Amino acid sequence: MRFGYNILFVIFFWLSAPFYFLKMWRRGNWRAGFGQRFARYSPELKNTLAQRPVLWLHAVSVGEVGVCWQLIRALEPHLSAFQILVSTTTTTGMAELQRLLPPHMQRIYYPADFAGAVRRAMKAIQPRAIILVETELWPNFLCQAVDAHCPLFLVNARFSKTSYRNYRWGGFFLRPIFAQFRGVGCQQPDDVQRVTELGFRAETVHVTGNLKFDAAQPGPRAALDVPALLRQIGVGEKAMLLVAGSTHAGEEAILAEAFLRLRRRFPDLFLVLVPRHFERTKEVVRELETRGVKFICRSDIPTGDPIAPGKLECLLVNSTGELKYFYEQATVVFVGKSLTAEGGQNPIEPAALGKPVVFGPNMQNFAFATRTFLASQAVVQVQDAAGLEAALAKLLADERRRSELGARARQVVQQNLGATERTVRLILDGLPPA
Repeated sequence: MRFGYNILFVIFFWLSAPFYFLKMWRRGNWRAGFGQRFARYSPELKNTLAQRPVLWLHAVSVGEVGVCWQLIRALEPHLSAFQILVSTTTTTGMAELQRLLPPHMQRIYYPADFAGAVRRAMKAIQPRAIILVETELWPNFLCQAVDAHCPLFLVNARFSKTSYRNYRWGGFFLRPIFAQFRGVGCQQPDDVQRVTELGFRAETVHVTGNLKFDAAQPGPRAALDVPALLRQIGVGEKAMLLVAGSTHAGEEAILAEAFLRLRRRFPDLFLVLVPRHFERTKEVVRELETRGVKFICRSDIPTGDPIAPGKLECLLVNSTGELKYFYEQATVVFVGKSLTAEGGQNPIEPAALGKPVVFGPNMQNFAFATRTFLASQAVVQVQDAAGLEAALAKLLADERRRSELGARARQVVQQNLGATERTVRLILDGLPPA
């Protein structure tokens, strides 16, 4: 089976390579650490990793990195003998690791699932244990870990219908591998049945809750002074801010058109657009220019004299790692990838800040959180563009409604805290001594 998988992987890799490399090129900074994607590490990194037992955590991209960092902070006091290494797949994830991790922790790109690359990675790193955050399960990587008798953990696990179907399709090959996991922490009870049906041993599977509730808790101090930044571009202190976070293709056009109509009724309304992928900046710029929205990009904000009040209507945030700071100042929040794309983005972060949250019908990646918020009438879910505009108008016109919605959302988050502590116990119970 491994032989067949490796042949199929090589074929798929080379067929998808043009799209893959184009995507990396658009995101920029792809050359730095590129060799690590094929397990080519510097002598300095190898020497550092050889000094102490390595605990390897993997976080696919930005969202998982935030969860991973939350977990690391809770684990580190218990693991003084271990050296912590974190891998990620995307350049945006790496930028977030560079920002968050202290110098004594190592960060690398996750190796492509070629048998040779994974073998080199395992030989160079020799992890004492591996913790995978959420769900990215690559067969060669898992096989090599099992062959090396390296304990495996899966935390904050969630399996959508699609991912469950895909992993089940490969069940004959994957079930023996999944059975080797020491511990699995599921976000919700619904995942337990799927996880055990895929081959994970029932005694290793636990409902620990969603780590994103804990990770969404506001930090002690904002790293970005958003009020000062807004004053710099002429936004008044009494302005109402519509913050659209992690938007995807098609959503910016809908938001721009709705915003222009809403602004006739709410002249102090200001739009903050934060696309999920900043490399789409040119595309979003075209959408805004076509509709006549007066905007400025985050990267173009002048450092000298402030822009005169009223000249701008919109800020396009073409940077990473700053969304939560804009959420803190929002009057109303729209969560993207929910209207014109499937999956949805994280609604927990703005909810933890007590903000009124609106999203579209497609929240499959946060199904349990969405159901929990809706059951408490703590968010607003709309079905289409017309519904979005109507919901925004209603919230902008009713301060009391905004306050009630935000308070309920914050309460839901508070009621779901504790996943970090439960996950730490799961890991420590199965972790071998350093």
